[in-house]
Amino acid sequence: QVQLVESGGGLVQPGDSPRLSCAASGRTLLIYSMAWFRQAPGKEREFVAAVNWGGGRSTYADSVKGRFTISRDIGKNTLYLQMNSLKPEETAVYYCAAKVDPGLGYRPPEYRYWGQGTQVTVSS
Repeated sequence: QVQLVESGGGLVQPGDSPRLSCAASGRTLLIYSMAWFRQAPGKEREFVAAVNWGGGRSTYADSVKGRFTISRDIGKNTLYLQMNSLKPEETAVYYCAAKVDPGLGYRPPEYRYWGQGTQVTVSS
């Protein structure tokens, strides 16, 4: 089992640049890649970014490319999401997830382990 705990959410203003963290514990050696998803009220959970845990290769949704950066600190077993120039429409619960199969996944069913989520509200 892998446990994931997100932090760093809250109320931010449009244009702010918060950073989310996700601490992994348990059988972290199982992790092949990790990702961030988000879910706004009344909408489906959507892919934001993913990173290969060992090699560091990353991929992003087109909507965040150039503004968000996903990274990981293997020694700390922590995943990060640096978000820049946040927009009000990006208000959502942000989830981190871990994948144990090879490859970077874009769909929620590909990820076995999930955190509880952290709310990010972008409002002035």
